[in-house]
Amino acid sequence: MHYHPIIFAAALIGTAATMPPPAAAAEPRAVIELFTSQGCSSCPAADKLLGELSRDPSLVTMGLPVDYWDYLGWKDTLALHGHSNRERAYASARGDREVYTPQVVVNGIAHVLGSDKAAIEKAIAKTRQGAAPLTLPVTMTVADGKISVNVPAADGERSSAEVWLCPISGRVEVMIERGENRGRTLAYTNVVRRWLKLGTWTGKTEIFSLPLADLANANFSLRDIDRIAVIVQSGVAAKPGLMLGAATAELH
Repeated sequence: MHYHPIIFAAALIGTAATMPPPAAAAEPRAVIELFTSQGCSSCPAADKLLGELSRDPSLVTMGLPVDYWDYLGWKDTLALHGHSNRERAYASARGDREVYTPQVVVNGIAHVLGSDKAAIEKAIAKTRQGAAPLTLPVTMTVADGKISVNVPAADGERSSAEVWLCPISGRVEVMIERGENRGRTLAYTNVVRRWLKLGTWTGKTEIFSLPLADLANANFSLRDIDRIAVIVQSGVAAKPGLMLGAATAELH
């Protein structure tokens, strides 16, 4: 199996689902970010795996299409340049310069080949053993045309974190006309369409709100959005770190 390495470094975010009872689903195990590209021949296996992982309620899965393979002859129809920047920011924060597709970043701190399920599970276990991710019980509600996010206080927490909200398309099928995947119709799961910074959390209780209508932009409408995710991530966009908390909500 081949993957596309690219040497660079820098960028942005993650998510996790806070579920109601039963208690076993109350705390997410991991935020899984898949950096993928429609122009990468080794990505479809990872895209399929992300779809399988998304059925696990203890995981928050996010598809982040990148644009750095567009020069090969097919412009990724879902890519955001910010996703490429985010992947490079992760590499810079880790100090390993590893930027490639398909790449999965787990809980903001570990990366593995995106098509390797065993490696992903191992990375989840490893991050939970050492760094204690997703211990912040973030909650989110959608009512009366407004999204409300509550980030509770944490005793002894002194480092700051950024709070991001992401509109997500649950499933998008794309017919690839050129490039390495020419002639294939591929399905993409939990595609992040935009990043909206709600603010900064410094260890005290914070409540953020946003009109539902503000999720859409010129590239997609509210009808394209199935769910939203919010993450609280240590560090800053240029040097993202551990996922402290996350929540998701269905829109349809």
